[in-house]
Amino acid sequence: MSRLTLGLLLLVLLSPLQAQEASEQAEREAELSGLIIDNTITRFGHDFHRYLSFQLQDARELENDLVVRERPSARWGSLVWVEYGQRTVYRRFLQPNVAEIEAIATQAAQLILEEINRSKLQNLLQDTFDMDRDEL
Repeated sequence: MSRLTLGLLLLVLLSPLQAQEASEQAEREAELSGLIIDNTITRFGHDFHRYLSFQLQDARELENDLVVRERPSARWGSLVWVEYGQRTVYRRFLQPNVAEIEAIATQAAQLILEEINRSKLQNLLQDTFDMDRDEL
């Protein structure tokens, strides 16, 4: 009986340590965040995504994922927009003959980072006592 009691006591004492180690390991293996997802269709959309990804990788770590979407049109070119969370933070028409796609993506990266910072600041200043941010 004393061995059983001693074993249970040892198990109870070691259990929080194992839980803490598991929680630390889970933090180290945290979910991936800050992905820039390519949901484009045309070659120009893929090029825009690639150059935008290069620019944003150097900037800083993103908290949410960015999704680059595209809707091609034979008449107007391709409408490309970038979503951060549930908001559209950038939108532009790309012509199929655009030779300055890298410069456009660099400018887009700057505008996207500014919009992300603006939305973070707005979320900090927003009163969410009664309702959450996405309910407003």
